Amino acid sequence: MGVLKKFEQRLEGLVNGTFAKVFKSEVQPVEIAGALQRECDNNATIWNRDRTVVPNDFIVELSAPDYERLSPYSGQLGDELAGMVRDYAKQQRYTFMGPIKVHLEKADDLDTGLYRVRSRTLASSSNQQAPAAAPAAGQRPGGYGYPPAAPAGAPPMPAAPPPGAPGARPGGYGYPPAAGRPAGGGLAGAPQPGARTRHWIEINGTRHQISRPTLVLGRSTEADVRIDDPGVSRRHCEIRTGTPSTIQDLGSTNGIVVDGQHTTRATLRDGSRIVVGSTTVIYRQAEG
Repeated sequence: MGVLKKFEQRLEGLVNGTFAKVFKSEVQPVEIAGALQRECDNNATIWNRDRTVVPNDFIVELSAPDYERLSPYSGQLGDELAGMVRDYAKQQRYTFMGPIKVHLEKADDLDTGLYRVRSRTLASSSNQQAPAAAPAAGQRPGGYGYPPAAPAGAPPMPAAPPPGAPGARPGGYGYPPAAGRPAGGGLAGAPQPGARTRHWIEINGTRHQISRPTLVLGRSTEADVRIDDPGVSRRHCEIRTGTPSTIQDLGSTNGIVVDGQHTTRATLRDGSRIVVGSTTVIYRQAEG
């Protein structure tokens, strides 16, 4: 069973208790859990052959309405999310520099249903053998969205491998996971010789492959992917795969939001967030 599914089942076990109101939020906890997984992948730093370090301190920024709904349960939710990160790291053989913590913060610039995740690596006192030297000009070790700083006394981190070399991990803060970028450091979605681009979407942890040039999302049973959401029109929008891939509103009642922007048509990239009604759809693409 996948880590996200286990996480969702643990939350469902609490749904009849004080945690029930969390599920009335526009942002669902399982969406945040998936974002934390991607944040680990994006910011994984290879120290040596046997150790890949990922962030252990996360901030989830929420819109004011979502924050108000979730904040009374932030302690419980933070603990459950931290447990999910721990399970995912074990599965991926990632390691941490310190204890895992997940915090919720309010962001006034976010609309309801949207969120951001920031992360950093904080070393525990047991890992800090000596005070760290002052960073060089322009260096920001361990900050939100930056690779972890090595503790004093640790062996030097290996130089980043050249693009396309074994161990190269394209991707980083604010970008899609490495899997969404082709080897060789090219941009996600850029055609590679002999490679075929795969396209899919993720809705509440469920993957839907896009095997045709177009994919219609809607509440109707005739839609290619049916979304059971009263805020979604029968034929709400259409994804068209290509270079680049695009999404087109089909005259829906409530419109679409793509990467935080209300629009009728937009270009999609790997990791684009599409909000239809109160449902979030993640667009994914990868070579191979």
